[in-house]
Formats: sequence, structure tokens, C-alpha cells
Amino acid sequence: MSIRFVTKTVHAYLDYPVALSLIATPFVLGLGRDNPLALWLSVATGVAALLLTVLTDHGTGLVRVLPYRFHLLVDRLVGLVFIAAPVVLGFHGLDAAYYWANGAAVLLVTVVLSAPERDEPALSPARA
Repeated sequence: MSIRFVTKTVHAYLDYPVALSLIATPFVLGLGRDNPLALWLSVATGVAALLLTVLTDHGTGLVRVLPYRFHLLVDRLVGLVFIAAPVVLGFHGLDAAYYWANGAAVLLVTVVLSAPERDEPALSPARA
């Protein structure tokens, strides 16, 4: 059994709740007490993720003008930004933990668990 089970369809159905969570969870957790950027980075990312999902060519996209591969690239960049944000922006405590956990989750889903599309070969070592 492959651990790469997050197909394009599964990813499409995860996108909306994840975007809404990025918008709402910082308020629920009270992020940004020491640094308001800890609150607003997540909210802005959630709004952008919602827009990205609406525009992506996958099962839940509404306009479908952006390729799914571009969507994955953006998700992976967000994961890296979230991992770096606490260090670069000086987040501490819960603020830092929130970004590290979210960044790790995004990278886990989009790099480790992401199944290749049917017309895309699986990542494998090059053959000589």
C-alpha cells in the first residue's frame, strides 16, 4: 500500500476547509498578541488559498484557469514560508508552534502524501 494517497480529488476537497481554517483558527487561538503579523499572515494566506482553490483546475475549482501543478507549487511554497515565518518574523510560543505545525502539515500532504496525477510519472530515482 502506497502512502501517497492524497489524490487530486482528495486535495480538492481538503482545500476549502483548510482555507477557512487558516482564516478562523488564528482568532480562536488568539494568535498575534505579541506580533499582529502572526494573526494576519494566516488570515491573508487563507483568503489567498480560497481564491487559489476557486481558480484551480480540479474537482472543486469554480473557474478552473490555473493548473493543478501550479496550485501544488504554491501550496509547497506556503509550507516553506510557514516553516520560516517564526524565525524571520520573530514569532514565539503558540504563534511559532502554529506556523511550524501548519507548515509541516502542508509539506507532508503536498510532498510526501501527494499522489501523482495519472498522466504524471511518480517521483522515482533516475535510471541510467
